[in-house]
Amino acid sequence: MKIYRLHKKQNLPITIDQAWDFLSDPKNLKTITPDYMGFHILSGADRPMFAGQIIQYIVTPVLGIKTKWVTEITHSVDKHYFVDEQRFGPYALWHHKHFIKEIKGGVEMEDIIDYKVPFGLLGQLVHPILVKPKLEEIFSYRTEKLEELFGKY
Repeated sequence: MKIYRLHKKQNLPITIDQAWDFLSDPKNLKTITPDYMGFHILSGADRPMFAGQIIQYIVTPVLGIKTKWVTEITHSVDKHYFVDEQRFGPYALWHHKHFIKEIKGGVEMEDIIDYKVPFGLLGQLVHPILVKPKLEEIFSYRTEKLEELFGKY
């Protein structure tokens, strides 16, 4: 059983309040997700993030295949961090920690995603040629979109 990790950091020239207000609103996930992924929230985005919140959405991660994804916000500490975990969806495991902290002139956002692909050995073989590049592409888009919205640090 192989568990992979994706680790990203980004600095933005905004206040911690601005960062938290944006990141803790589930509706903003659509804004920072590439359009081709067909991201659509089905339920659970009617209030800011809180521990125990269930968010259901449809996403098209690869090959035009629509997938239902159910996320639970398992931890949330105001203006510091939150954790989302996939309950149902395309991964065998998805545990995503979002940290924000104040730095001189802005905030540092840090994402740590521990994930496991499905389908055993076949999934592990596909990971370096399909899954990992797709995740890198999605997070690159997110970096660019956040800079477009809030400016470059």
